Amino acid sequence: MTKVMKQFLRWLILGGTLFFVAKALKDNWAGVTTMEIDAAGWAILAIATGVTLLAHIWAGWIWTWILRDLKQPVSSVQFIQVYLITNIAKYLPGNVWHYYGRIVAAKNANVSTGAATLSVLLEPLLMAAAAFMVFVLFGGQLATYQTNLAITILQFLILILVLSAVHPKFLNPVISLLSKVKNRKSANSNSSNEALSLERYPLRPLLGEVGFLTLRSLGFILTIVAISPVSLSQIPLLVGAFSFAWLLGLIVPGAPGGLGVFEATAIALLQNRFPAAVVISAIALYRLISILAETSGAALAWLDERLVITNN
Repeated sequence: MTKVMKQFLRWLILGGTLFFVAKALKDNWAGVTTMEIDAAGWAILAIATGVTLLAHIWAGWIWTWILRDLKQPVSSVQFIQVYLITNIAKYLPGNVWHYYGRIVAAKNANVSTGAATLSVLLEPLLMAAAAFMVFVLFGGQLATYQTNLAITILQFLILILVLSAVHPKFLNPVISLLSKVKNRKSANSNSSNEALSLERYPLRPLLGEVGFLTLRSLGFILTIVAISPVSLSQIPLLVGAFSFAWLLGLIVPGAPGGLGVFEATAIALLQNRFPAAVVISAIALYRLISILAETSGAALAWLDERLVITNN
């Protein structure tokens, strides 16, 4: 019954967000269809695609940092390739297949099962923490009222809790408990005595994820610039809105690749700050840019992998 309820909740969330996006598109269809992109705009969109691809390459590199923090010496180039190739699997139903692909690839490269699994659990946790950090720093302009001291304090308290969750003092006992549970279920496993732990706070991967969110935000801002002028004073607003929308797309269940949730959140946050037609057009274009960047990254990584195999 629980499994049925989870499936129902996922479809309900996905259906609701897609309905919201479809209604916003319908209400502003006339404005969207009149949008024109000149030659400079197309050039900016090409740059946005390149920046988004760079963000995914950067995220793959951060994954290697996490694995090294878990005492797994891995090849940066090889594992960035794995990251890019598996990345497009996040659009499959279930939103877990990219993680599964990375675990399998890491195990095939002689990374321990526990370290491979822990690395793909830590990565989205650090991404979520980084996104919330960026939102707290830049999201003040999203409020429709004057932000008061209590709300600011609450935001920073939540941020402290999120950052504390990945501290070794709190995370290592959880890792130990999960390992014991796993070992009881697989008493014959060769990795039953494997002891995993973080020796230090994953500060470098966390800051790296902030860089990832910065690059993704830049790609989104460039997409809007290709359609409509953006002033410097509006950039913090856009960064905060993007980070919050991206965060919800990451953590809300039932949305493969954040599809629908990201769009609905971004529209809700920005449609009263920019012309609705501009917001909807930019968000639709950015989704296409994201998919193109991810597909290009996977294709280039796969080709590079084949060339290496052929030359050897």
